[in-house]
Amino acid sequence: MRGVGSQARERRQAYLLVAPAVLVLAVVALYPVLAAVWLSLHRFILVFGERRFTGLENYAYLMSDARFWSALGNTAYFTAVAVAVELLLAVPLALLLNRAFPGRGLLRASVLVPWAIPTVVSARLWAWMFNPDYGLINRMLGGAEINWLGAPGYALHAAILVDVWKTTPFVALLVLAGLQGIPEDLYKAARVDGASEWRQFRAITLPLLKPALLLAVLFRSLDAFRVFDAIYVLTEGGPANTTETLSIYAYKTLMRSGDFGYGSALSVATFLCVVLLAVVWLRWLGREEGRR
Repeated sequence: MRGVGSQARERRQAYLLVAPAVLVLAVVALYPVLAAVWLSLHRFILVFGERRFTGLENYAYLMSDARFWSALGNTAYFTAVAVAVELLLAVPLALLLNRAFPGRGLLRASVLVPWAIPTVVSARLWAWMFNPDYGLINRMLGGAEINWLGAPGYALHAAILVDVWKTTPFVALLVLAGLQGIPEDLYKAARVDGASEWRQFRAITLPLLKPALLLAVLFRSLDAFRVFDAIYVLTEGGPANTTETLSIYAYKTLMRSGDFGYGSALSVATFLCVVLLAVVWLRWLGREEGRR
């Protein structure tokens, strides 16, 4: 049995090995967060050269800011609808990609094309397609005159459609990884017992796929809640702030208004929402793993 001194040396060696990574993480991730929190405690308007400590004044104003609550609602709605639709589309797509058929490799590669295209490029492409005058979408609808990105009732849903088109392949890839981890012997035994494909899906695939589905929802929810680039390219948060998310509101406050204090408070609020969402999902995943 190894002595206490040997274990202590191994522990110190482990700490030394991870220290550079921890230091880089602290500089890259922790310092900006702490700097944003410190700025959020100030009234800091760059244009006027004003900077003074105000404590929690920015957060008190945030709680009564109707625009903040509107942006939070837009963000939550975008996240919930986009992730739900992506999951509903990704499961049958992953089931198809998991089957053996000629050209499966080519289909798998082509499905990933929307996900591989940079978000700004795909958003600009869809902005042209949504154009009310010469866009492909209205032409496909028989020459309809729908202002997809300029009407409050359509703009946010158009942004959701763009997000679904781009990120459904990513969700399908995660689901496909879960499908390939299910033992084939279970399906063989079920077929011997005379179970239909629907019965196999309900009794075998869905229960064993649940961890992968929850993990996909976690990744996509955290990513969708921070959405900025796609919606900003499409609408810049308009019309009438109906597509303005928390990230876009924080950006406008910081970079357009020059209010670094309140803009930092908005950024911290967005960060806390993402952390809360992650904690809730991780606890749920932990409970599901415990049940298994």
